[in-house]
Amino acid sequence: MCQMKIILKQADSEEVVLENASILELTDKGVMVSAMFEQPKLIPGVQVSYIDFLNGRVTVTKRKGKV
Repeated sequence: MCQMKIILKQADSEEVVLENASILELTDKGVMVSAMFEQPKLIPGVQVSYIDFLNGRVTVTKRKGKV
């Protein structure tokens, strides 16, 4: 299985939002992620900025102009 770790990167810190994500969906409101046997979780006002397939990491950052 290819499950990813979702990381929220801010100015000088990184926060693990979700371990073992199996689904990632881009929406107008942000990024919707879910892991097996868990309800989907919306990370509002973010965009995908980097995907590292080798290490299983997706980095998301706040959209410009969004709070």
